[in-house]
Amino acid sequence: MDLNEKLLQVCRLFRIDYEYLGYETIQMGNVNRTYKVNFRLPDGKPKSFLVQDVNTYAFRNPVGLMDNIDKVTEHIRSKKPGQLALHFHHTADRKTYVIDGSDFWRMCNYVPAVTYNVVTDLNIVRNAGKAFGEFQTDLADFDSTQLIETIPGFHNTRKRYESLWQAVQEDPAGRVAEVQEELKWLRSVEDQACILTDLQNAGELPLRVTHNDTKINNVLFSPADNSAMVVIDLDTVMPGLMGHDFGDAIRFAGNFVEEDCPEYERAGVNLDVFRAFAEGFLSRTAPSMTDKEVETLAISCFALTAELCVRFLDDYIRGDKYFNIKSPDHNLVRTRCQIALAKDMLKKMDEMDRIVQECVNKSR
Repeated sequence: MDLNEKLLQVCRLFRIDYEYLGYETIQMGNVNRTYKVNFRLPDGKPKSFLVQDVNTYAFRNPVGLMDNIDKVTEHIRSKKPGQLALHFHHTADRKTYVIDGSDFWRMCNYVPAVTYNVVTDLNIVRNAGKAFGEFQTDLADFDSTQLIETIPGFHNTRKRYESLWQAVQEDPAGRVAEVQEELKWLRSVEDQACILTDLQNAGELPLRVTHNDTKINNVLFSPADNSAMVVIDLDTVMPGLMGHDFGDAIRFAGNFVEEDCPEYERAGVNLDVFRAFAEGFLSRTAPSMTDKEVETLAISCFALTAELCVRFLDDYIRGDKYFNIKSPDHNLVRTRCQIALAKDMLKKMDEMDRIVQECVNKSR
C-alpha cells in the first residue's frame, strides 16, 4: 500500500469522509513523521488535517502518551468554546490513535500559521511567553496525577547526575580523560543544579501540568500580527514544575548563540530576551504562583541548563548513544556551550531575580 492509500485509510478510520485530494510532508521536529492531508468539503472548500506517525521507539508508551494529550487538550477546549484550540480526532470507538502494524497514527486539526526557530523580535518572544503561561494557567485546575510520565524521571536532575557519575566510572568510550575540566565544574555546581529536584522531593514546590519542551518553535503564531495562536507538540506533557517550562524556554531562546555553537565565549543569557519572555509568561501565571515558585524561577534557568550539560556530557562519555550528532565531538561542543551559558546565568542571577520580581509585582 502506498502512502496515499495509507493516509486515506487512516483518515477514514478517524471518520473523515470528505473527498481526498492528497498530502504534503511537513518538516516538524525530528521524532515523528508528519503530513498535511488535504480534502474537499461538500461545499467545495478545502479542508486540511495534520496526520502523524508517532515514533514508538522514542515514546515507548504511545497509548499512555495519547491519553495524556487527549485529557489535556479536551480540558483546554472546554474552557475556550468557539476559540482556536488543539483538537485530536477520535475513531468510532473513541480512540485518539490508529495502530496499523508497526505504525501508530494520530490526527489533529491543521492550523495555518507561522513558526520561528530563531527569534530576534522581542514581541514574538513575549507572545511565546504568554502562550506557554496561558497553557499552564488553563491547566491549573487539572489534576496532574491523572497523567503518566511519558519520559520517567525526565527532569530528575539528581538521577541525571547519578547517570553521569556512573558513565565516568565505566568510561565505555575512553573519553573521560579529556573532559576533566567539564566534570570538575559540573561537580562544583551539583547542588545548585539539583535545587528544583530537591525542593520537589521536599514537597516545597507544587506539581503542575507542564509542557516540558518550551521551545518557541512549539508555538504557532498568526501570520497577520505574530500573536500566539496555540501551543503544539504535546508529547512531553506530564506532571512537572513551573520552573521546568520557564527555565528551558530561557535556556533555548535566551542564549546569544545556538546551543551547539563552538565559539563558547559568545554564549550567554540575553537579558532583553529573558525580560520579554518573563513579561509574557508571568502576565498569565503570576496570580497563581506560590512565593517559592517565584523565588526559584530565575535559578530554574541555570538548573535546566546545567541538567542539559550533564545529559550532553553523559552521552558523549557513553559514545553518543542518545542525541543525534553531526560530528564526533558534537556532544562535547554542546556541553561546553551550555556550560558557558550556565556560568553567565550565575553571574547575572541577581538581575534575573530582580526582573522576575518586577514582572510578578506588575501582574499581581
